[in-house]
Order: sequence, then structure tokens, then C-alpha cells
Amino acid sequence: MLNIKYELTKDLKQKPDFNNLGFGTKFTDHMFIMDYTEGKGWHDPRIVPYQPISLDPSAMVFHYGQEMFEGMKAYKTEDDRVLLFRPEKNIHRTNVTNERLCIPQIDEDDMFQAINDLIKVEKDWIPTPKGTSLYIRPFIIATDPFLGVRASNSYMFMVILCPVGAYYKEGINPVKIWVETEYVRAVKGGIGFAKTGGNYAASIKAQMKAKERGYSQVLWLDGVERKYVEEVGTMNVFFKIDGEVITPSLEGSILAGVTRDSVIELLKSWNIPVSERKLSIEEIYAAAEEGKLEEAFGTGTAAVISPIGELNYDGRVISINDGKIGEVSQKIYDTITGIQTGHVEDTYGWAKEIK
Repeated sequence: MLNIKYELTKDLKQKPDFNNLGFGTKFTDHMFIMDYTEGKGWHDPRIVPYQPISLDPSAMVFHYGQEMFEGMKAYKTEDDRVLLFRPEKNIHRTNVTNERLCIPQIDEDDMFQAINDLIKVEKDWIPTPKGTSLYIRPFIIATDPFLGVRASNSYMFMVILCPVGAYYKEGINPVKIWVETEYVRAVKGGIGFAKTGGNYAASIKAQMKAKERGYSQVLWLDGVERKYVEEVGTMNVFFKIDGEVITPSLEGSILAGVTRDSVIELLKSWNIPVSERKLSIEEIYAAAEEGKLEEAFGTGTAAVISPIGELNYDGRVISINDGKIGEVSQKIYDTITGIQTGHVEDTYGWAKEIK
């Protein structure tokens, strides 16, 4: 168990209007920090005022990108409880990423305690209007002041929090997606399955290209054959074809999303056919031509469900479900957000209360 030191600020910030929140722009009064030193391990856990951090210009994170992050949310229920959604999945995935990036493993109970205790301090920052939540960003950076390609010997683990509204300004309405054929996000054997900034840096160019053409996000194809769909933007992706829901299988280049796993479990419990397999873009377009492409949606912590209303692949534009959210997509969204906020009975044991 961590012996967390507290340094609480007396200069509290003015909270934003919870009815008019964006995403990732306002941060709470405090943050969690813990250091790692080779030979000593993780040490000095503390909750301190939210503040800039001081690093040597030669800190290895700046030059070699050895870092990782996670994304979670906290929700306040009508009876004033605070719930997290499957936090053990994100915490376990932290160490999966750490293993790939040669970052020291972090005790999973310690990580949960850090998040739990920071949220207890910042409970008043959790918004309650529909669709809002408190976003949780744990991350680890390499801090050795050294120029040379190797694993760092020192690190900082931090957790910051921000109250957020809907991730997409379109809300739950279907979005238009550009199918990217020039750039790739990741390949098997790389770091596509890890939650690390390099994956997102690699995606920015294609996202800008898509937005210039009036599209909200990018549908990524595999990096070898440029044939099979992988992820949509920063989310996993699902397609409902002729009654069956299909999502790309995890083969090393796709993030094992917590929402993805939850959707698969929900569909199985509802006796809706669901499969994880390779799915080509041509199969999707053939299904559309045959009238069998019924729904498509992305899944992720930030947006939960993001329905897809249109795809553009090499100038071939298809509309999905007349640009409207599908029945299955809506049911998934209502169920997951209902469990997260305590409005739907949690028969899966997914919600964990902050205590």
C-alpha cells in the first residue's frame, strides 16, 4: 500500500461551466506524482497542486519517445457515488505497454490507489450533466538526462484529471470517415498494440488530410497489404454485416480497447453474432452494394460509441444506415453509459466504486 504524501493547494481554481465543457482543456487542482529510480524502484508517491514539471532538456522522453499513457473516466451517480468503468483493464494494459517499451512494471494495486485517492481529493470536479465525466490520464515518462538510445533508468508516473463533455462535437450522431490509403498507423511487430504517443503522432498527418476534406476521422488499413481495416481514428471499429457484428482481430497492430472488449461481451450476452477476424475494405463495400452493411461504429473510452454514417474510399462514397445511428449502436451506447453512471444495473461487475 502506498504511503501517499499530500500537499494540497489553498489557491483553488474556479471550476468551468459543467454544462458547457469541451474535452481536455481544463484541469483540476491537484495531480499525482511518483518517481522511479533504478535500484530503488517506484518511490515518493505524492498528491500535489497541478503544476508544470521541470525536466532536463536532455530528458530521454523528448528525444526517444519512451513514454506511455492511459485514458479512463470517473462518473458521479445520482446518489453521489463515484464509479470507474473496468479500471483493472486499463491498469493491466498499462503494464502491457510498459513491457513493450521497457518501462518498469508498476504495481497494479498501487496504481489503482493513486487514481482512487486523487479522485477522492478532486470529487467536486466530477461533472454531473448528461454526457459529462471526469477524464483520468495516467502516464509515465522517461526522465534520464542522457542522449543515447537505451531504456531510461529513471521515470515519472503521473495522473492528471479534467472534467469533460462529449468527445465529438457531433455527439452521438454518425460521423463521416475518410479511408486512408497513403499513410499507415502501425504494423504487426511494432507498437500498435501499446498505448503510447508514437502511435498518435503517426496518425496526425492523415487526420489533418481527412479534416481538410470534411471528414471527422480516418479509417486505417493494415500497413502491409493496405487491404484490411484496423482502427478508426483513435478507436476500435465494428461493422454489422447481414446480422453479424465484425471487428478486426487483435494481431499486434491494434489496441486491445476496454470498450471494445465490453462491446463484444455485451453482444454475446444479447445473442447477437459477433466475430473477431480480418475484414477487408472491399468486403465492406461489397456488403454495402448488396444492402447488407447495416451499421458501423467506433468504440473508445473518450467517445464510448461513435457511429459511422459515411465512408469515403478512393472517392467511392457509401452511406451507412442512411446516416443515422443504428439500433445495436444505440443499445450499446445506452447500456455502457447507463452502467457507468449507475442508471443501468451492472450485471457484469464492471463498475468499481471510489472509496
